[in-house]
Amino acid sequence: MSRKLTVSFCVMAAALAVALPAAHAQKVVIKLATLAPEGSSWHLILKEMGEEWKKVSNGRVTLKIYPGGVVGDEAEMVSKMRIGAIHAAAVTGTGLSEIDRGVQALQAPMLYRSDAELDHVRAKMTPTLEKRLADKGFVVLTWGEAGWVRFFAKSPVVKPDDLKKLKLFTWAGDTLVLDIWKAGGFHPVPLASTDIMPSLQTGMINAFATPPVAALSFQWYSLAPNMTDMRWAPLIGATILDKRSWEKIPADARDAIMAASRKAGEKLQTDVRKGELEAVKAMKDHKLNVVAVADDALAAWRSAAEAIYPKLRGPFVPADMFDEAQRIVTEFRAKACAGAN
Repeated sequence: MSRKLTVSFCVMAAALAVALPAAHAQKVVIKLATLAPEGSSWHLILKEMGEEWKKVSNGRVTLKIYPGGVVGDEAEMVSKMRIGAIHAAAVTGTGLSEIDRGVQALQAPMLYRSDAELDHVRAKMTPTLEKRLADKGFVVLTWGEAGWVRFFAKSPVVKPDDLKKLKLFTWAGDTLVLDIWKAGGFHPVPLASTDIMPSLQTGMINAFATPPVAALSFQWYSLAPNMTDMRWAPLIGATILDKRSWEKIPADARDAIMAASRKAGEKLQTDVRKGELEAVKAMKDHKLNVVAVADDALAAWRSAAEAIYPKLRGPFVPADMFDEAQRIVTEFRAKACAGAN
């Protein structure tokens, strides 16, 4: 064999030695579930995130999405993640609370009055929240939200006493939430979120609390066409992945996967906030009645919310997390007031 041919052969052999491991690298399929309806903004952004995962991992990581609650409600999603039936989920604070209740500090009713307050508190508390979830075997890929929760009902609700006359949907499986609503004089009916529409049809419930985007996406508002124009609480969202699946992702692709996920979360938050106004307008065009809340009624809602804080703090929200959220938001308001003067 000539020297030139020998050199060429060695170069080709070296190239194959590098290429073969890449070609035969283990491919990872991540199965992700969400309640977000197929074709919704949340679902489409998750699909874009999956495409980016595939790109940055050179085809080694594929995302398979199960939208519209086909896997079950959020409690079922978390349960199936624990046994490996699925690997990831895009959930609200309800699903996150199945893992750790710390996130409920970001959802305390009437604690936050603006996006700015919520963003500030969440940014301060994110490292602690992510550590709490990591300690329980879950990696946070994105943070986001589903919007501000408002009350929807078959009859207009202006003050808390109006809502107390109605049968209010609450998430099934959380007896603490049930007890808190009951202690406040309300009439909660625990159900899976997938049962809201049939339960509105049968009269099992006649009121529910959800962000406008969800009310429109699932068409729930059509059977409860009165929306109380008041921000009750933010509904936090996150995309989470079980740690076992995270560790199966090639180490050299993890930073890029995380960066693509965070970018998707930022886009989703922007879309949700823009979509909230659009959702209300779309529902108004289809006979949604937006119920105004005057200052005296708003004060009544704040009093009702603050009256349940002692029941939330400790049993429902870890006391240290609740106290920290209150401290941060109070500090933020004080600085805002000082800056305005």
